[in-house]
Amino acid sequence: MAETASQDDNTVIIKKYANRRLYNTRSSSYITLDHLAKMTREGVDYKVLDAKTGTDITHTILTQIIMEEESNGEQMLPVNFLRELISMYGNSMQSLVPHYLEASMDNFRANQTKLHKAFEDSLGNNPLAKLAEQNMAMFKAAASAFMPGAEKPETKAPPAAENAGDLAALRDQMAEIQKRLDALGK
Repeated sequence: MAETASQDDNTVIIKKYANRRLYNTRSSSYITLDHLAKMTREGVDYKVLDAKTGTDITHTILTQIIMEEESNGEQMLPVNFLRELISMYGNSMQSLVPHYLEASMDNFRANQTKLHKAFEDSLGNNPLAKLAEQNMAMFKAAASAFMPGAEKPETKAPPAAENAGDLAALRDQMAEIQKRLDALGK
């Protein structure tokens, strides 16, 4: 049976009934397009079948989700892109467009992952990132001093040699901030 085979390979079967209701066969519950959008974002593999005919209508449902997202939220697909896409229907290049779009999206995702990793790696070795971290700790300390009852800032225990120098620098910076605040208050 096709449904059983699909469920064995972790594909969730969704049945769409004539009344436009969607039924998740794995959870035995009715769901909405929003649920399917969330499943897509979470990387859940699913297939939508017409409950009466058994026809795979996943493509149609995914297109419907895109239409809902575009009409309800901030639009992601530019008008010129949509026009170009529509103009490709019936064009001799139509058969190449799906492969091109898939490859482009794969490259985009790979570049996004590389950029994220490079950013994380650079922060670990960047003295400016360490300075920013110290400034954030100082800001939290200042905020807690001026807002009684605020949470205590989380601090890492630096080595003892650095602790004394950092503490003195923080005190100097706090004194300078206090002077500026006093001047503003006058």
